Amino acid sequence: MGTRGTAEVTGTAVTPWRLTRTLAVASGALVIAAIWFSIGLTRRTPDVIGWLPPVVSVAVSVRTAWQAGRDGRTFWRYVAIGVLMIGLASAGAAYDYFSGDQQGQHISGPTAAMYVAGLLVMLAGLLRIPGAGRTRIEWTRFGLDIATVIVTVLTFGWHLFYRQWQGWAGDTAAGMITVFIVVAAGLVCVSAFVKVAFTGTGPIDRRALHLLALTGAVGAGGGALTPLLASRPYLNNTHILLPAVCLVLCLAADRQLRASRAGRPLPRPLPRRLSVMPYAAVLLTAGLLLISAAGRTSDLMVVAVGAVTVTLLVAGRQMVALRDNVRLLDDLDARQRELAHRATHDVLTDLPNRAVLLREVAAALTDDLSTVSVALIDLDDFKAINDDLGHAVGDALLIAVAERIVAQTPHDGMVARLGGDEYALLLRGGDTTTPAAIAAHLRLPLHAADHELVVEASIGVARARAGDTADELLRRADVAMYEAKSQGKGRQVVYSAEMDQRSAEQARLAADLRTALDTGQLQLHYQPIVALPGGELHGVEALIRWTHPERGPIGPGLFIPAAERTGLIVPLGAWILEEACRQAARWAYELGGAAPRTVSVNVSARQLREAGFAGEVAAVLRRTGLAPHMLTVEVTETAVFDGGTALTELHAIAALGVSIALDDFGTGHSSLGLLRTCPADILKVDKSFIDDITEGGQQAVVAAALIRICAGMNLRAVAEGVETAEQAAELYRLGYRFAQGYHFARPLPAEAIAAYRPMGAAPGLAA
Repeated sequence: MGTRGTAEVTGTAVTPWRLTRTLAVASGALVIAAIWFSIGLTRRTPDVIGWLPPVVSVAVSVRTAWQAGRDGRTFWRYVAIGVLMIGLASAGAAYDYFSGDQQGQHISGPTAAMYVAGLLVMLAGLLRIPGAGRTRIEWTRFGLDIATVIVTVLTFGWHLFYRQWQGWAGDTAAGMITVFIVVAAGLVCVSAFVKVAFTGTGPIDRRALHLLALTGAVGAGGGALTPLLASRPYLNNTHILLPAVCLVLCLAADRQLRASRAGRPLPRPLPRRLSVMPYAAVLLTAGLLLISAAGRTSDLMVVAVGAVTVTLLVAGRQMVALRDNVRLLDDLDARQRELAHRATHDVLTDLPNRAVLLREVAAALTDDLSTVSVALIDLDDFKAINDDLGHAVGDALLIAVAERIVAQTPHDGMVARLGGDEYALLLRGGDTTTPAAIAAHLRLPLHAADHELVVEASIGVARARAGDTADELLRRADVAMYEAKSQGKGRQVVYSAEMDQRSAEQARLAADLRTALDTGQLQLHYQPIVALPGGELHGVEALIRWTHPERGPIGPGLFIPAAERTGLIVPLGAWILEEACRQAARWAYELGGAAPRTVSVNVSARQLREAGFAGEVAAVLRRTGLAPHMLTVEVTETAVFDGGTALTELHAIAALGVSIALDDFGTGHSSLGLLRTCPADILKVDKSFIDDITEGGQQAVVAAALIRICAGMNLRAVAEGVETAEQAAELYRLGYRFAQGYHFARPLPAEAIAAYRPMGAAPGLAA
């Protein structure tokens, strides 16, 4: 459908000036007919002139209605054919008149049959207009409205026909035919008017629908004028009625064509309104009663006035009550629509929710399985933003993220919010580029409540395969998303079957780990942190160990990721902290000066992001009686690189007198600026810089640079992963005074720490 000056209707362009010309011709025909008819009411005019305007009007209205039907609205074709048949019937009436067979309003049987056939074809077309669905009560009300209008028309028809009835009925067969055709035409026109006036808008322009209703009204009203022309046999209501009906019909078709040319969307259902049609019918009938009673007995007139007054008062009261009901129903409908919308959409972002997503995914799988995929998007570190900047900023960020995701999603895709900071995409057509585009755009600064924020997202993608359900496809996308999170921030991962195996294994591990935590299967080992060069015990690092009753020892590399994914890392970390502090206090009591000076406990990023973690550390110190300076909290640099709650909690922990160690330094973001913002006391140099330190090269350069940085910033450096005497000697030469690794001791049970001796005194313990 074109939108630049032409209306494309199945290959035929209908330009505005052509539409205007059509209306001008139809209007001109009606004006000529009206002038001629008005003159004919006072004196006889040339008969042939009266029959020309209907011919022209029928021609232009048939053409316009036929064009309006070319855009798929077939009822216009019925209307065009019906008008054409009525035009032929009008030509037959003219023939009857000029041939002398009939006079005035009388018509022959064939002409009457053509009139009725044309009216029925038009009615059939109008009945094809799709209307809004109705309930049983609405159909009842609809039927009563129709009955009211029809009874009113019949009453007026009887009043107008009564004076001529006997003359026409006793005249000839032509008179009876005329009576029949007038009554039939009136009923058909009234039926058409009622259908169009009371139907829903459907696929028709609303104003075109109103004009169609007016067409039926004009036809019915004009037919009622027939008896008034009995004294003027040279006049026929067709002379004025047909041009008037055709003009209104042209206006309706023109309106539809202009709407099609403009590319207007289908009209929305109109708000519920009070129908004035039945009340207008009552008012007209009451007026007719008063007119009929005028001039009769005074008693009849008083009764008529009283009856009309009571009827109008009751009708007025009902209208007021119905108007209130309409308003209440409109309010109820609005609330129901709002509730229905809330049931299917997220309140914050107004995106569809999980229920809608599952329904749409199921429909997409039915349509084309091979090109459907689902992506889950989970914001990284969103909780830190909520904790640091407040929920108002967090909500604004979620809205901004939703808008950015929607902007990057194709029109045939769908975005939903599943809750929290998790979004979902339904993608069609084998789309593989949208998730990456979304991830890239999310890294651009986002404006949220006067803050410029940068976020990253972990994205999991699952492509549909045979036998998939919506739930299964969403589950696989969820598995892929958690796989992306386990690989680090800002990753996109496509689902593979191996992920399910890992996910299932992690789920089993997490369940068993929960049991282990409750039943005492876990224990801590402690790896000595020694002073160089002699290897004297300085402190220990607490390391978790798990001996499964059926599977035996399970390494931390297997169960810690499962704990991180399921959130079990928080209670697990709390248990480690409490147990390590209790053991350190016991050593201090039992070993005195030989006890480790400090115990180091690894704390996860998730623990640090729990607001109030510093308070938990203080509570553990109080319960166990451990001096704060004997506890060292180890964190990875990535856990605090982004600042936020984690950094705030670290400062609060440092304020307690607890030491802070940056673990695995140099393997994460490697920002030296972190050493200025993080309240670190100890820098633990990662094993990867120690392995080849005796061979020179880049590792040795980095290790040497780090010890100088520590010296300049008054930090204590601890070298991790020392495995040979040569590495220990080189580290000492570079300036390192503390180290840990298998060269000195493997992680030991708590009871073995008391027996630890430096390497030379107890070489067996160094194995």
